[in-house]
Amino acid sequence: MPWNVRLLRLALRLGALLPLRLLHAIGAALAGPARWLGTREYRVARRNIELCYPDLDARARGRLVTDTMAHTGRGLLELCWLWGGDPRRALGTIREIRGREHLDAALAGGRGVLLAAPHLGSWELLNLWLSTVAPLTILYRVPQRTEYEPLLVDARGALGAEGVRAEAVGVRLLFRRLREGRLIGILPDQRPKGGEGVEAPFFGRSTMTMTLLCRMAHRSGAAVLFGFAERLPRGAGFTLHFLPADPAVADAEPGRAAAAMNRGMEECVRIAPAQYQWTYKRFSFRAEGDDGPDPVYGKWKRSRHAGGASRR
Repeated sequence: MPWNVRLLRLALRLGALLPLRLLHAIGAALAGPARWLGTREYRVARRNIELCYPDLDARARGRLVTDTMAHTGRGLLELCWLWGGDPRRALGTIREIRGREHLDAALAGGRGVLLAAPHLGSWELLNLWLSTVAPLTILYRVPQRTEYEPLLVDARGALGAEGVRAEAVGVRLLFRRLREGRLIGILPDQRPKGGEGVEAPFFGRSTMTMTLLCRMAHRSGAAVLFGFAERLPRGAGFTLHFLPADPAVADAEPGRAAAAMNRGMEECVRIAPAQYQWTYKRFSFRAEGDDGPDPVYGKWKRSRHAGGASRR
């Protein structure tokens, strides 16, 4: 194991000795330096919130950006509990489960379940909890630093979840798992690669959107739900949320299906807007007609895929 991976494992284990409330407090304190230093994450979050909440006044947007950065820090530090400590102790921080009946009904259907888990709240905690209620398979992208992949797979599979790479062989395996009636977890708001996406609105902004989950829903007839773990104030724990998806998410027309999926994500984000990963460049592709350089995204040119525009 490379030295940097060993060092990270050690840091996670040491951090797991601290109370969750203290970890969250330390993480939230990172918001101030991020704002003062004008970090990339702060600038991207500020721009994304400007794009998605144009009706908010400057003060309200500023508060949302500050809260977003605080939750970004909390999410980073809570990985000590989730990846470095006893995962069942982490499950003890779940205080409430809302919409559990939707998940139970979907699992009882026997046709498999596609769980769309946006980058919202503590998606790593959600993975651990789902591992205890049904056989779970999680689709993931290989980290840019591939030496960290075993750490990621081990942590997410601590309670039995199966990790599958986001590649052709992995997708075929997902279809097989759905036929077996399993639960499949997918992060639906990652930027698609190459021509794997379509333009669809997200908070009123046309952006390239992945189609994999929608295609799987259409071909398999599996139930589709949205889920996330909301972080409670002052390290008090988490509330899990499960919401049914619009049936149009399985539409045969990719654009309509992707739009329905994005609407479902918006519904989740509106429950806990500061806990969404606004630090992610969600709008790296924009529709034709949305021209001109952007203060964060830079210059744009027409995309060869789906009629969009891509960053130069």
